[in-house]
Amino acid sequence: MLYWWSKYVLLGPLLRLFFRPSIEGVEHVPTQGGAILASNHLAVADSFFLPLLVPRRITFLAKREYFTQPGLVGWFKKIFFTGVGQVPIDRSGGSAAQAAMDTAVRLLREGNLLGIYPEGTRSPDGRLYKGKTGVARMALEANVKVIPVAMIGTDKVNPIGSRMWRPRKVRIKIGPPLDFSRYAGMAGDRFIERSMTDEIMYALMELTGQTYVDLYAASVKEKAAAAESGAAATPTPPIPTDGEGDDGRGASRVPGTRAS
Repeated sequence: MLYWWSKYVLLGPLLRLFFRPSIEGVEHVPTQGGAILASNHLAVADSFFLPLLVPRRITFLAKREYFTQPGLVGWFKKIFFTGVGQVPIDRSGGSAAQAAMDTAVRLLREGNLLGIYPEGTRSPDGRLYKGKTGVARMALEANVKVIPVAMIGTDKVNPIGSRMWRPRKVRIKIGPPLDFSRYAGMAGDRFIERSMTDEIMYALMELTGQTYVDLYAASVKEKAAAAESGAAATPTPPIPTDGEGDDGRGASRVPGTRAS
């Protein structure tokens, strides 16, 4: 109830008024059954505009701590995160990664639409970074399709470090579903999961028009933070021009177009 109240009464009308969001390709989202919406991640605003424009409810995974903070502020946080469709992950019984995986697979098998950011974190500079293979494992274990989603303009609305959102046009493009049923029963195969993830990132690259970087966004952020604090001399990798990356394969290597 709170999800729909937020979407149509509390937040939705204001977001539509100030940011004039539009969507294309929504027909690719199934009307029922489990599926993964795999999106690029430019800003916190992504998690607001995607649920706003997709007719079905979208569930995102969030840290349990967002829902358990005491006091009035904690109560408002719990209401807010519940309202935008986030589900807490209890990490006390094991690793965060396994808890997220178990929760995601359960939700998908129950027929939910799950929102995932394969990059694992927001892009530090507007480019598209290497995807983590968890999205592939989820798709295989739950036997669902992966639908690529391009968020465009949210980084202008909500730039990194900004306190206030800016009135800019937001666009969402949804591509045709990617069917990985040919790999049924192969969850856990690192090569298959890597190939699938590269295929997903290639679809995102085509939808978004972003420059692809064959590095994990989280590692780029860590290096930048270390350099800024004086703990390391390695700067954030520049926009690649000569095809060289820190893994020897080329930072701007195009992800595989199809798992094989």
